[in-house]
Amino acid sequence: MKASFVEEGPARTLVLGTLANSLGNGAFLTCSALYFVRIAGFSPGRLGLGLSIAGVAGLFAGVPLGHLADRRGPRGTSAALLILAGLATAAYLTTDSYPAFVTIAFLYALFERGAHAARQALIPGVLSGESLVRVRAKIRVVTNAGVSLGAALGGLALLWDTRAAYQLTFAVNALSFVVCGLLFLRLPAVPRSPERRAGEPRLAVLRDTPYAVLALINMVMLLHIPILEVVLPLWIALRTDAPHSLTALLLLCNTLAVVALQVPVTKRIDALEPAVRAFRLAGVALLGCCAAFALSSGRGPVTATAVLVVAAALHVYGEMVQSAGSWLIGYELAPADRQGQYQGLFNTGIAAVQMFGPLSLTLLLIDWGTPGWLVLGAVFLAGGLSMAPAVRWAQSRRAGVARTGPAPATTA
Repeated sequence: MKASFVEEGPARTLVLGTLANSLGNGAFLTCSALYFVRIAGFSPGRLGLGLSIAGVAGLFAGVPLGHLADRRGPRGTSAALLILAGLATAAYLTTDSYPAFVTIAFLYALFERGAHAARQALIPGVLSGESLVRVRAKIRVVTNAGVSLGAALGGLALLWDTRAAYQLTFAVNALSFVVCGLLFLRLPAVPRSPERRAGEPRLAVLRDTPYAVLALINMVMLLHIPILEVVLPLWIALRTDAPHSLTALLLLCNTLAVVALQVPVTKRIDALEPAVRAFRLAGVALLGCCAAFALSSGRGPVTATAVLVVAAALHVYGEMVQSAGSWLIGYELAPADRQGQYQGLFNTGIAAVQMFGPLSLTLLLIDWGTPGWLVLGAVFLAGGLSMAPAVRWAQSRRAGVARTGPAPATTA
């Protein structure tokens, strides 16, 4: 089947819904912190504390709400959670009270991460195996493009710097969740998972140690996310003589590279073997990225800029192949009737990295410098190489379950 970027049927609906939601998220992320500090009047410390408390909900929401999607159907569950996340965003506009803010932020994180888990269960239910990874690649492309366009809208709010301008971006984000949820209701219904058999655990994924190891390795590889978002501007400003404006240029190039290359990079990752190979390539590329960052320390403007461009190129290649490999491994090694809870666990790594990654990488890389980069590079290489034996372990467990029925709990 000839692949084009414009999909048809369920794939098109998934892409359009994601694009709408990403636009709103981009606008919200760009100016929400300033709204809460400048307009609502919270100190930066209290804002950070409230968001950290909310992050706990995001960290633990995936598995139970993914299980809910399995039992109630992922289409209706994802739509309901998206609409609830939109309502939580709108609720920010109703109060300047700090306790109310923390409560709303907690509910927003709960609904948003739960919707993400339900959406991951919905995707394989409405797509064929042939198109699954390709459409996931296109969803990632429109996510990056949507967030960038939304950030431009948020930039206008920052320029106007008024309560009304900030609140308009919140309303846009709330509407984007609702639009996404309503679009998803147009997708075909996905059958619910069957009733549990006697003695079968309710949350089977929590007893599936091989799959938990896969999720852990994927989480380790996701440490590449804070490198550009948090570490890059600090590293350029504090550890090199490169111009500070290079940060914006490299972030833009990263987004453009993902938009242009994610789908082509994904084409050959269509089975477990190339997915495992993609993790090895990601480990090597991210090791090279870390080595290049380490080499840029203390260099002059021209040399530091050249080395940082190489580091950014290796980074974006590593993140693209890692993402494509993770989609296939995460889906292929999860039971078809429990995709919600399994994807909830597999994607918990994103929430964990968002919570703990910025602080841990800042301490490791900015405070420690070159040795920290080499340690992180070794961690990426170890993660990339360890995926192969972990996949074989998970495959052998699945084969055993297929022969004998549900297995007893495994232990590490």
